[in-house]
Amino acid sequence: MTDFDPANEPERGQPEIGPPVAVPHTELRADLLRSVVEAFVLREGTDYGEREVSLDSKVASVVRQLERGEAQIVFDPQSESVDIVVVKNEPGA
Repeated sequence: MTDFDPANEPERGQPEIGPPVAVPHTELRADLLRSVVEAFVLREGTDYGEREVSLDSKVASVVRQLERGEAQIVFDPQSESVDIVVVKNEPGA
């Protein structure tokens, strides 16, 4: 018999929240994709040094990474947030 641990049970009436879900960028409307990528780029805070890089250039770069499969959009139902993550390719894949 297993011990009941209420900390491991979802609250009554609350659906169990699953793991993060990959969202194919091709499933998003163009304007929504742009908004998701812009939000990611703007919160990234990367310092590009002395060379100024426009928002459009940064967005285009991330979109190319999504198109090449080097990055993917992920929705986390726990935090109800969207992120873009690097895809780790397995050696020999």
